[in-house]
Amino acid sequence: MTKLILFDIDGTLITGGPAKESFEVAMLDTYGRLGDAKNYDFSGKTDPKIARDLLREVGFPDSVIETGFSDLWDRYVEGLEARISGNPTILLPGIEQLLANLAANQNVALGLVTGNIFRGAQIKLRSVGLDGYFSIGGYGSDSEDRNLLPSVALTRAYKKWGIHFVKESVVIVGDTPRDIFCGKAEGVQTVGVTTGKFGRKDLEKAGADLVLDDFSQVDEVANILAR
Repeated sequence: MTKLILFDIDGTLITGGPAKESFEVAMLDTYGRLGDAKNYDFSGKTDPKIARDLLREVGFPDSVIETGFSDLWDRYVEGLEARISGNPTILLPGIEQLLANLAANQNVALGLVTGNIFRGAQIKLRSVGLDGYFSIGGYGSDSEDRNLLPSVALTRAYKKWGIHFVKESVVIVGDTPRDIFCGKAEGVQTVGVTTGKFGRKDLEKAGADLVLDDFSQVDEVANILAR
């Protein structure tokens, strides 16, 4: 294997689902109150960063926030698991075939860089049959700072396959400027895709090496990502 492709999840592989509702309910059950989640921009942030921002907004000190994290994640995961069959996540067009094509390429390894905590990511991916494609990743449960997650994924890739992927052979694929920023912070290639809330200009301004409209041209996109 010579190429490592690291995908974001929400807005890149899937859309929809009960994550936001489950998160807010878990926050209220754990801390009793939270900030203005309705107008808060969740895009591209790690789950711990989101929780901290919304709790700081209503006056919680960091020490209290961190003490509650263990209970928060347990409640969030339980709620997500309970709700996801009734409010399923949806695969974005072309993703299933794209991942199958990439997984069949012996030169390509697949992984994740996502703000989701690990257990939340697994529930989401399992609900749409994608969990088998990703054996390594960097998750929000690894660090609140998304810019540190590519390094976590690279370390796990080495432990999994015994390969030191050179930075030029690693690409992060995501739908938000923060996906691009974290790739740039690590010095790897970045591909933006306009399947989320951000347009081509937003992703180009963030510094994406390439911007795709979507993944509908599966063979073409697979070739681009694997080259």
